[in-house]
Amino acid sequence: MIEVVAPCAGQVGKLADVADPVFAAEMVGSGISIDPPREPITAVAPVAGTVVKAHPHAMAIQAADGSGVLVHLGLDTVQLHGEGFEVLIQEKAQVRSGEPLVRWNPAEVEAGGRDPMVLLCVLDTAPGAVHCERIGEQVSSGEAVFTWGD
Repeated sequence: MIEVVAPCAGQVGKLADVADPVFAAEMVGSGISIDPPREPITAVAPVAGTVVKAHPHAMAIQAADGSGVLVHLGLDTVQLHGEGFEVLIQEKAQVRSGEPLVRWNPAEVEAGGRDPMVLLCVLDTAPGAVHCERIGEQVSSGEAVFTWGD
């Protein structure tokens, strides 16, 4: 069983409620959203493992059990081509849960007309596969939000 922690502080929500139809339908994987504070923050690793993708707006980490966990910072932020994001880790790096990944400012993303919602998905899982008891709660960065696996 893997404990998945919040990559940032904020209010936990359902993926079904985000404004992106692909994430809302859990086509990328089952998970949650977090509405971050509108201030400069550092997103942290939600699990320990290997960084398999390190884009400025999104990171994927493969946990010890082989599960892939995606952290996506804001909606349509790929269009920013990394502007406003500072990547702190490289692909293939080993990270600990809670280790800093990316510095960014959700207020700037929002001011640019984009939704700063943070998406946290277990990749290649069926819709509804992740069960989170913390929907609607405020969480701190690095705080456990759900567990995954056997």
